[in-house]
Amino acid sequence: MSIGAVCGLLAGRAVAWAVNRLAFDIDGLYPVFTFAVVLLVLEGTTAIGGSGFLAVYVAGVTLAGRPHVHMRSLARFHDAIAWLMQIAMFVVLGLLVYPTRLIDVAGRGLLVAAVLVLVARPIAVAAGLVWFRRPWRELAFVSWVGLRGATPIVLATFPVAAGVGVGEELFDLVFFVVLTSVLVQGSTIGAAARRLGLLADGTAPPRRATFDTVLTGDEGPALVEFTIRPDSPLVGSTLLGAGLPPGVLVVLLRRGGRSFMPQGTTMIEAGDELLIAAERAISSQLDALLSA
Repeated sequence: MSIGAVCGLLAGRAVAWAVNRLAFDIDGLYPVFTFAVVLLVLEGTTAIGGSGFLAVYVAGVTLAGRPHVHMRSLARFHDAIAWLMQIAMFVVLGLLVYPTRLIDVAGRGLLVAAVLVLVARPIAVAAGLVWFRRPWRELAFVSWVGLRGATPIVLATFPVAAGVGVGEELFDLVFFVVLTSVLVQGSTIGAAARRLGLLADGTAPPRRATFDTVLTGDEGPALVEFTIRPDSPLVGSTLLGAGLPPGVLVVLLRRGGRSFMPQGTTMIEAGDELLIAAERAISSQLDALLSA
């Protein structure tokens, strides 16, 4: 895992550096390049004895945190590929399961699922998030939603592939626990949110999206879009009176399906979408102001 983490960190930084300096004539080659890097990092790290899965994950997180060209288009491409791979993985995993064998592990599976949901996962969530001083309602919701899906099932295939004696039984047990978690917890997320008082008020959440029109991958200005919430203190003020920091320029305002170039006297209304050119150094300051 240490080898995988280091390889992923180095690969993520190298890809960000390379993407900002490559000059492909066709924009569609950038996703091809990054997808090829995924395969290279996965197999290359595995070949030297590291965790290829962890290396790819760390490389992706590192790349996402470093400015580079085509950020939004690359994110959309890899998000689509990830969904496609998840669907394909579930189909393949479904072919490995014998429903009759799930009945044999149902009793133990329900017991394991109960311990996981009621004991293990809440302890893990509390240990991981208590340092961030989040409200107990949020901790309870996170522990109820939990982490579930194909990853535990994929890991359970390792003992099967290795020929471990109880490998198939372990695979069936993990599959049953994941299936139970998805059916029980997945179908009650809305009810849990209502019970804990965490449902949104129906208003549009603040949105911040980086545009593909960034010309360079350096630390210079970037175009971002913000959506003004109805409870924002900026509603009712003018652009001049909004207190925007230096280095910020509101380029475009979209309101009610119509876009126009705002003036200093333009009033800010709830639901306005602002296209802003801003220096990256004041990104956090701008976030705090427009998402207040």
